[in-house]
Amino acid sequence: MSSQSVVFKPEISKPLLQEVMDRSGQNVLACYQCRRCAAGCPVGDETGVTPDRLIRMILLGEKNEAFNNLLVWKCVACYTCGTRCPNNIQTARINEILKQMSKEAHIEPLNPKVAAFHNAFLTSASHFGRVNELEFMSLYEIQNTRSELKRGGGWRAIVDKIKDRAKLGISMMKKKRLHFKLDKIKGLSEIKRLYAKAREKSVDR
Repeated sequence: MSSQSVVFKPEISKPLLQEVMDRSGQNVLACYQCRRCAAGCPVGDETGVTPDRLIRMILLGEKNEAFNNLLVWKCVACYTCGTRCPNNIQTARINEILKQMSKEAHIEPLNPKVAAFHNAFLTSASHFGRVNELEFMSLYEIQNTRSELKRGGGWRAIVDKIKDRAKLGISMMKKKRLHFKLDKIKGLSEIKRLYAKAREKSVDR
């Protein structure tokens, strides 16, 4: 029985490895594949990729595989991997960076709903310094609808979904779980400066 050999090419792996380490603050080179992170990952079985496998992809410069796997999109950021890692490598932070990098590369997310959730959350937080429930949910549903239409989703299913969400909203209002007040934090200008700085760094890359 033949075994597949792994060919390591520094000229291919180094750019991806360096960018991931610089942006995540994680020393990926410290991983020696003990797989303690894999033993504790709650989504590893579902995604088919465990934190140690993802790190190996980065070390080998497998950019497409690193961007296009479900672990990046389904990671729940429980930080079990980092807690168990003897070298304190937080793969959850690496996953966040890979999301950003794939977005910058205009790669279609494997899980559009997760991408929509992140975008809606950050947009709402940038407006008020905290997440406004009404704006956040509206942005999230709009982005989901656009994504479904882009994938060829039927109008009937989309209309039914909107009706279902409207019923949920009414139920939440009756139970006083939906707030319309637009509260802003005192240091909102500082938050906006942070967002502007992050956008500048993204453009520079």
